[in-house]
Amino acid sequence: MRLSAVDRDAEPTGTRVLLWLSRYGTILALVLLILFNLAFTRNFATWQTLNINLTQVSTIVIVAIGMTLVIGSGGIDLSVGSLMAIAGALAPLVFLNRIVEFPNIYVGVAFAFVIPVMIAGLFGYLNGWLITRFNVQPIVGTLILFIAGRGIAQSFTDSNQVIFTTPEFQFIGLGRVFGIPIQVLIMTVIVVLAAWTIRRTIFGKQLLAIGGNETAARLAGVRVTRIKRQVYTISGICSGIAGLIVIARNSAADSNLVGLGVELDAIAAVAVGGTLLTGGRAYVFGTLLGALIIQLVRFTLLANGVPDAAALVIKAGLIILAVWLQRRAAS
Repeated sequence: MRLSAVDRDAEPTGTRVLLWLSRYGTILALVLLILFNLAFTRNFATWQTLNINLTQVSTIVIVAIGMTLVIGSGGIDLSVGSLMAIAGALAPLVFLNRIVEFPNIYVGVAFAFVIPVMIAGLFGYLNGWLITRFNVQPIVGTLILFIAGRGIAQSFTDSNQVIFTTPEFQFIGLGRVFGIPIQVLIMTVIVVLAAWTIRRTIFGKQLLAIGGNETAARLAGVRVTRIKRQVYTISGICSGIAGLIVIARNSAADSNLVGLGVELDAIAAVAVGGTLLTGGRAYVFGTLLGALIIQLVRFTLLANGVPDAAALVIKAGLIILAVWLQRRAAS
């Protein structure tokens, strides 16, 4: 229910502050982090530092965008890391001609971009099918691929690291256009498309309606089952793209490590960005800011000699603070 101007003026000062923080706290935190680094971190204001942070955060943002849509619909996807591993393990087998012999490297690379992402999307659809067909909780439905998915990825490569030097494929992770890393451009396109989808399309409105009240959405004629399956498919596609970028950047596919723990980073970015973890609201640009904050926190600590373990504790604290602000603002 919207409050009138009189009602808002009558609210206690503490409540108004909490409401303000829930809306603009992410931007404030990012600005404070940047100012702190400008003042205390050596060589922060350089193109090299900007490039490092953007390339490191790009795959997290891509996965987190898919997670934002899933959480906005009232679900959650724990399988994103495993789907990254599956796509990352499959791609080199394609362009190295270990599955099918292609006439030239360009055809192989083209298929290596398409096939792994499609398969990751199909696994995402499988998540949605399990959740909608058997009416299981999303955390349980996606836990299956969280466990089994990495085993599938390891079976593709016999748990061995696949090292390659293929510039035509590695361009997605190492290439630049006008000095801008390709992966950053891909991240930007996905963020813009997702934000437009949420704000301007019927699909986006139905997605949020399902997350807000699934029963009411169903009674209003929303095809809940189809929308949910599509959302998990999109999440799988985003994970597949991120997996390709990671192996291209590393010049190696390691199914044991690719995507490991990324689901936690994605959920943290979504929470810090202001998206309700209970569904019904999704802030795509907020997720981008949340991922940037988490990346800057880690960079700030490492650049100032603080162990990486401290970043995990602070990351957990950020999630707790974000959820607390959401609860307080909603009450």
